[in-house]
Amino acid sequence: MQSVIKVDGMACDHCVKAITNALKALPGIGSVVVDLKAGTVAVEYDSSQSKLDQIKSVIEEQGYDIIE
Repeated sequence: MQSVIKVDGMACDHCVKAITNALKALPGIGSVVVDLKAGTVAVEYDSSQSKLDQIKSVIEEQGYDIIE
């Protein structure tokens, strides 16, 4: 499954690394693509192992805001 999440507050390579590393620690996460210009995080994941709500929570735990 793939989801594109709008995220506010990302500005630099540190943001990319923090989000990527945190998400990759979850089970079932495939690719993570952070687009600073677009303000999005595209995540491919196995929905039987990780849920979208979990993924959003991990991003928020890193200090970023999810834009619904």
